[in-house]
Formats: sequence, structure tokens, C-alpha cells
Amino acid sequence: MLAFYWGLLLTGALFALVTVVFGDLLSNALDGLLDFLSGDWLQWLQPMVIFSAIATLGGAGILLTEYTGLSAATVFVLSLLISIAVAVPVYLFYVRPMDNSENSVAFSIRDLVGRIGEVSVPIPVGGCGEVLVRTTGGLTNQIAESFDGESIESGARVVAVDVRDGVLLVSRLDS
Repeated sequence: MLAFYWGLLLTGALFALVTVVFGDLLSNALDGLLDFLSGDWLQWLQPMVIFSAIATLGGAGILLTEYTGLSAATVFVLSLLISIAVAVPVYLFYVRPMDNSENSVAFSIRDLVGRIGEVSVPIPVGGCGEVLVRTTGGLTNQIAESFDGESIESGARVVAVDVRDGVLLVSRLDS
């Protein structure tokens, strides 16, 4: 039974090493083959959770076999409980938060339409200025023209109305 536990521990450790060193290469080689595992109902089956449980089962089995006089069945049940006790926090405090944190801060200029900004460089009649607009990733400066064809002074609050040729068309925001 000791060889079985050593096999589990080495499998878990080898998997950790392989995923750290070759994770991106394997992911690209499989090209979405395991995307079905990303469903909400299978989220707890992430490889990190499974192999941490396998490695813990092996390590606990080795320690309990070597340092206690418990029977093989008792050692297995206790090792299984210990591995579950390790896998649950791995899922709850590492895998799930990391999955939820995969957000992009990228945006399209079209996403700015309807947002409120502040003129940072005055917009002359028929010319361009610059506005500061808050996005999900922070603040962005964008080249802007007046939608209404009027000049807008620096510091004025504006609303993005449209986008034309990569330029944000803004209108003064009446408070």
C-alpha cells in the first residue's frame, strides 16, 4: 500500500511540475480539447483541485502508514478525508477566485458612447480637443470633437454621443 501512496504523491508532484513548465505549450497543443471542463457545474473538477487532492492523499497515506499503527483501511479513509480537507480550500480560495478574476481591461472606443467625461484640452469650433473618460480599467484620454459644433472649454463635463473616424464626438453635459 505504501507504493500506491508514493505513486499518488509523485503523480501529483509531477503534474505540478509539468503544468508549471509546459502548461502553455500543452494548452496550445490541445487547442480547446478540454474546454468542456470550464462549465459552471464542473468547475470543482479543475486539474489544480484534483491533483492537489491526489498528492495530498499520497502524502497523508505515506505519513500515516509510516508513523502510526493504524490498519490499511483506516489509513486510506483518513488520507481521503485529509485530501478532501485540502482540496476544498484550494478550490474555494484559489481556483474560484482566479477564475472570477479573469477580466480584461481592454475596451473599444465605441464602449465610451454614453459615458460622461471631462474636457482636458479645450475643444475649438470645428477642431479637436481631448477628453478624460473613466473606463472599467481606469481613465483614458481620447481625441474629441464637439457634436454640436460649439467650443467647449477645459474642465467642462461632457457626454460621449458618437464615434466618427476614431474621434469621440461629445456634447456639453447640462447640470
